[in-house]
Amino acid sequence: MFTILLASIIGSVIGWERENKNRPAGLRTYSLVCMGSALVMITSYEIFNNYHTLGNFDPARLGAQVISGIGFLGAGTIIRDKFSVKGLTTAASLWVVACIGLTVGAGMYVTSIMISAIVYYVMHNLRCMDDIKVEMMNYEIVIRMKEQTGQIREVHKVLDKYRINVRDINISYGQKGLLEEENDDLNIVIHALIMDQFVDQLIIEFNNINGITSFYFSEL
Repeated sequence: MFTILLASIIGSVIGWERENKNRPAGLRTYSLVCMGSALVMITSYEIFNNYHTLGNFDPARLGAQVISGIGFLGAGTIIRDKFSVKGLTTAASLWVVACIGLTVGAGMYVTSIMISAIVYYVMHNLRCMDDIKVEMMNYEIVIRMKEQTGQIREVHKVLDKYRINVRDINISYGQKGLLEEENDDLNIVIHALIMDQFVDQLIIEFNNINGITSFYFSEL
């Protein structure tokens, strides 16, 4: 009974952190996962102790199924939104909690408590690292410029100066719009990952390039 209670407490503590962040899996989910994993391990040991004389039994077999099976539960917490993926931390923590539950069920109480403390610290305190990471966004840059020698090279120099991660670039000549005649302008469409802090500088740089008649940035 102590083993199941300890597993419930450990799962609840880690689940409480997720629930405070309004994640899909919360206190009850984590508590149930940890208790279930511990129960599976206890059952495995009991079966092995009672029936190992009757045949070749592997007490870790049921536990291995928990580790692989928890992936289906974790997959339900992962959401893809355009260029971002959410729920990976929740899915990973569910898997870790299941492993901790197996550890508790195996009787390694000190180890499970220490690992739980580390997991809680990582999930709760390392979030501050997100504030110092560089935010990069997907942008489409459309540039219209007069066809002059070296002008495209100037655009490339600006992109290289700010180390812009260009995903693709398309150049077309003399495109004709609905209300305009065919012309000899170059139309450049660039898809790139750009740090937000560099957008203003890029606008200034493009304004200083001779021959550019118009340009605009749009976030994808």
